[in-house]
Amino acid sequence: MVQKSETPALSLPSNGQEINGQQNRYLRLLKLLLRSKTGTVGAVLVLIVILVAIFAPLLATHDPAELDPLLRLKPPMWMDGGSLDYLLGTDNLGRDIYSRILYGAQISLIVGIGAVLVSGAIGAVLGLISGYYGKWVDALIMRVADSFLAIPTILLMLVVLAVVGPGLMTLIFVIGITNWVTYARVVRGEVLSLKERDFVKAAKAVGSTNGRILFKHILPNVVSSFIIISGMNVATTIILEASLSFLGLGIKPPLVSWGGMLSDGRQYMATSWWVATFPGIAITVTVLGVIFLGDWLRDVLDPRMKAKG
Repeated sequence: MVQKSETPALSLPSNGQEINGQQNRYLRLLKLLLRSKTGTVGAVLVLIVILVAIFAPLLATHDPAELDPLLRLKPPMWMDGGSLDYLLGTDNLGRDIYSRILYGAQISLIVGIGAVLVSGAIGAVLGLISGYYGKWVDALIMRVADSFLAIPTILLMLVVLAVVGPGLMTLIFVIGITNWVTYARVVRGEVLSLKERDFVKAAKAVGSTNGRILFKHILPNVVSSFIIISGMNVATTIILEASLSFLGLGIKPPLVSWGGMLSDGRQYMATSWWVATFPGIAITVTVLGVIFLGDWLRDVLDPRMKAKG
């Protein structure tokens, strides 16, 4: 009589186990976030801005482009002459500042995230190719990167926008193609180290193509660096968009930009301070939130920062 083996059979993890693993990972990140005061504040500020941008049509009390010269430079509701109908007052054309700030959050997030995606995609691909293939390919890409660094970014954007003309998609594209260098250099440095690791050599030994090695084995290992850079670059991009709109080369009406609102209110600072002050506060709060959250992400995702901790 043959006895059955008592050795338990090996079983692959089920979908339920994978889902539980992902849930545990998210819970761990949430706990780490709540432990960090800076990260929590940043996350709350960013979440508020995102919700404001999404629900701007529901939260706004007026059409942001609606003009009423009879109500121009109306003060906020808590000042003499203010009204509950115009919570933060009106600008020099009688437009509701509160509603315009809500819609301005949409433009800031669209430009900030869109430009970072463009620059990140360009920089990541060029960095992967440069670091992996090396030799003349690396030299060529790095010399192009050096040429971009030699020209002041804001000056390059001003020249391009002056020639092409302002606009939302144009602004995203211009900011994106002028800010890819940081991604390329960081990703290149990571790839130079990773391509000498055993798992890459093993992939080559079994006949994996260069494309599979780059995007299946190396790319997942540089994602953390990519996220860290992207988080900080969103804040920089929001400031760039506001600066270009302030100079008249960014977002054009009827779209609302916080930078454009600053430009409209600069000549009224002495008499009607609220026209420029509230858009400035919106920019400051949004940028601080992104920086705080990006700083927390760097501490969590960067292994060198973990080692120091």
